[in-house]
Amino acid sequence: MFRFARPLAVSAMALMLATPALAQTKADAPIPLRVEAATPGAKIDRHIFGQFAEHLGTGIYGGVWVGKDSTIPNVRGIRKDVVEALRAIKVPNVRWPGGCFADEYHWRHGIGPAEARRKTINSNWGGAVEPNTFGTDEFMDFVDQIGSEAYVSVNVGSGTVQEAAEWVEYMTADPATTAGKERAANGHPAPYKVKFLGLGNESWSCGGAMRPEYYADEMKRYARFVRNYNPKQTGAEAMQRIAVGPNQADPAYTEAVMAAYKSHDWAWSLEGLSLHSYTTGGWPPSYSSTKFDETAYAKLLKETLGMDDLITKHSAIMDKYDPEKKVTLAVDEWGVWLAPLEGTNPGFLVQQNSLRDAIVAALNLNIFARHADRVRITNIAQMVNVLQAMILTDKDKMVLTPTYHVYKMYLPFQDATFVPVSLDKGVYTQGDITLPRVDAIAARDTQGKLWLAVTNLDPVRAAKISANVAGAKSASAKGQILTAARVDSINTFEAPGVVVPKPYMAKAGAKGLDLDIPAKSIVVVQLEP
Repeated sequence: MFRFARPLAVSAMALMLATPALAQTKADAPIPLRVEAATPGAKIDRHIFGQFAEHLGTGIYGGVWVGKDSTIPNVRGIRKDVVEALRAIKVPNVRWPGGCFADEYHWRHGIGPAEARRKTINSNWGGAVEPNTFGTDEFMDFVDQIGSEAYVSVNVGSGTVQEAAEWVEYMTADPATTAGKERAANGHPAPYKVKFLGLGNESWSCGGAMRPEYYADEMKRYARFVRNYNPKQTGAEAMQRIAVGPNQADPAYTEAVMAAYKSHDWAWSLEGLSLHSYTTGGWPPSYSSTKFDETAYAKLLKETLGMDDLITKHSAIMDKYDPEKKVTLAVDEWGVWLAPLEGTNPGFLVQQNSLRDAIVAALNLNIFARHADRVRITNIAQMVNVLQAMILTDKDKMVLTPTYHVYKMYLPFQDATFVPVSLDKGVYTQGDITLPRVDAIAARDTQGKLWLAVTNLDPVRAAKISANVAGAKSASAKGQILTAARVDSINTFEAPGVVVPKPYMAKAGAKGLDLDIPAKSIVVVQLEP
């Protein structure tokens, strides 16, 4: 139950809030919002909406892979319902096989006949048996089925440059080569496309606990010798190499890797630097994904909004070495990391997904869009059944989470052009925590249509927005709204429609478009002339 910790002076309101349907106070005076349509910004790269699928818990086995002989409908072992759901949100890229798992993953264990593959122990996540039945060829089949692109993270921690080089050779070499013939024998003669290549994972911790300078030297070897041989991946389609970057606010890796980049010569380079930052409420994660009060809600939102300062800090360091912003800041692990659900293996990182988490997702996506000149790829953790998942499965059952619906609503922002928005964000206060009351971004999509996304962080007060478009008139706005009776509302297998988008319409008012934004809601609309 979502329990508000309001002062005694509003105890009557608190009593009303304890009922199943949250009451809302009367909306305040309209908040002026101006969309600067004539001042376009950077492109919001579609890869900002990327996903992350690690061999962790049931994220792969049960969530994506059920096996070719399963009674659950599948195509070559990959479950059809999950594929259909992911195609609907146009997933641009999937990062795989980890995570901490990646730096203990040896790719040869996961190719060839399934019965001959080596079974290992997943020492990072719950001590589960890793059957390796979902390997390179199955992953590539999966990204092809969902219409996505591959972001492969190679093993720098416990592997070798040669192993990584031979893996990418296996994926991309001409079928006339020995590596290409082996791939063809495993069912895929044509070279695969590897869009992104991660040069290790969290090398400052589970990826080897390396000093920044040591990692930078190792990274140069991988950037030099791990080559992509796919003849179609040249020019703008060339594989992008992403180096390990900072752990949240620590600047050490950012400085070391970017200094190395600045002095690189013709023999090697890189195209991206990773950043990992989770919303946790403290470490180890102890906040519940289903039972929390308003203080916990506000604390997590405040931590989430810190992503803006984090990106600003590391972008400033990158600007010293790369003022032309050629190197992407890839936020390739982010999301809400909460306490495991009771009764589950704590190493499987199982948590529910509430309306609160959808609001967290919207706020992060807004931040990434504002930094689109430097942030051109992000990957939420994770895709299915793990942490802030898009999808939850249980045997043949599947449910879409509130976070999934945010990604569906934000589809118009993929590859759109950022448009600045000015507004008084107001104040939402809970105890000693002060946050903006509303947040908004706008963009012009690839078809030239203007879109506005508004999030109301306040869990009690509705907001009225009076929106104006500079240099143009809008007579109406239509789109979708995501909200629910409570901030801790969730979708379950038994009740999958508790938190789902509903149609939304706004009309012209005396001073602009009037948008009524309920408490704890996300609204995405197309502004129509």
